[in-house]
Amino acid sequence: MTGYYILAGVIFLVSSYVSNKLKSKFQHYSKVSLRNGMSGREIAEKMLADNGISDVQVISTAGQLTDHYNPRNKTVNLSEVVYNQRNAAAAAVAAHEVGHAIQHAKAYSWLKMRSAIVPAVGISSKLSNIVIMIGLALSVGGSAFGSNIFLLGIGLFAVTTAFAFITLPVEYDASNRALAWLEGRNMVSQEEHAGAKDALKWAARTYLVAALGSLATLLYFISIFLNRR
Repeated sequence: MTGYYILAGVIFLVSSYVSNKLKSKFQHYSKVSLRNGMSGREIAEKMLADNGISDVQVISTAGQLTDHYNPRNKTVNLSEVVYNQRNAAAAAVAAHEVGHAIQHAKAYSWLKMRSAIVPAVGISSKLSNIVIMIGLALSVGGSAFGSNIFLLGIGLFAVTTAFAFITLPVEYDASNRALAWLEGRNMVSQEEHAGAKDALKWAARTYLVAALGSLATLLYFISIFLNRR
C-alpha cells in the first residue's frame, strides 16, 4: 500500500496548490472593481434575463466559494461575497453559475448526463473505498472471493472517476458561456474580462486536477488487481 499513499500524497499536494492558487486569484480580482458598479446578484439576474430565463431565482448562501446552481429548485446560489460585491471575481463567478442555469434550460447533453448518474455516484463514493479495502484484505493469498470483492470496489470507484470527467465539459462550457456574455454585452472592461477569465481558468483547474487524480488512483487499483491474478 506504500504506492497508494505516495500517489494520494502527490494528488493532495497538487490539489492543495491549485486550490490555494484559486483562492489567491479570487482575492486578487476581488480588488478589481467593476466599472458598471453591478453586484454579483445583479450580474446574475441580468444574464438570466438576457437569456430569457424567468423561472430561476438568485439567492445568497453562506460560506466562501460555495457558489452553485441547483437544478432541483432552479436557484443560482451565490456566496455572500459574490452576491454582494461589485468586482471582476464576483462577476465571473455569478456569470459562471448562470451558465449552468442556461445549460439546464437548453438541456445541455453533458449536464443531463451528469445529473443522470448523480444517484449512482452518491452510492459509489460512500462504498468504493470500503469495498476496495475489504477486497484487498480478503484477496491476500489469491482468494477468488476477495478478488471479486476488490473488482467490485474498482467498479464503484470507476463510477466516481467517470463523473469527474463528465463534469469537465460542464464546467468549461459554463465558463465559456459566462465570458462570452460578459464580453458580448460589454459588461466588463478589457482588464475586468482578463481578470474574470483568469479566475475561471483556475476554478476549472480544480476540477481537472480532481479528475486526473481520480483516474490515476483508478489505474493504480487496476494494476494491483491485474498483478494479483
